[in-house]
Amino acid sequence: MKTLFAGILLLLAHAAGTAADAPAAPAQSATAIFAGGCFWCTEADFEKVPGVIEAESGYTGGQVENPSYEQVSAGKTGHTEAVRVRYDPARVSYAQLLEHYWRTIDPTVKDRQFCDVGHQYRTGIYYQNDAQRDAALASKAQLEKQGRFKQIYTEVAAAGPFYRAEEYHQDYYKKNPVRYKFYRLNCGRDARLAEVWGKAN
Repeated sequence: MKTLFAGILLLLAHAAGTAADAPAAPAQSATAIFAGGCFWCTEADFEKVPGVIEAESGYTGGQVENPSYEQVSAGKTGHTEAVRVRYDPARVSYAQLLEHYWRTIDPTVKDRQFCDVGHQYRTGIYYQNDAQRDAALASKAQLEKQGRFKQIYTEVAAAGPFYRAEEYHQDYYKKNPVRYKFYRLNCGRDARLAEVWGKAN
């Protein structure tokens, strides 16, 4: 009897321990889609933001289903390189992501970003609901009202399908840090951002 009772206690203790050791439920999250030129750089810029859980590189805004990098980079699908940002709204708001986004791009040029030229490198904010649409339009209008830029070419449009890019593009800046830094430096991204937004960017 004692052995049976001890066994029951052991099972109960194990069950309690299993429940306690179980991973916590994932935090509430939301997503946002931005295009800012080379998605390696846009992904890296967003993953530095506290409250961003992850950013994944992909393609959006085109007409071809499941496009490949080769197709998109050739400029024949209508897509732009973009990132889908998953974030915790309790830690960072969509409005804050918009503010961060603007300062990672050059909104004064059309169909290009830094050394990358073509419609596939256009900048854009792709809203997924009315709240995001209103926030994005208000953010762009506020920037226009400041009169800092003669014209802003960044598009604000409803989000269409987002196609995740090939695996070797995901977290490229982590997997290939030397090549990534070399690309970013030679593309003149940070130098141009300093010109557009100031060195404190």
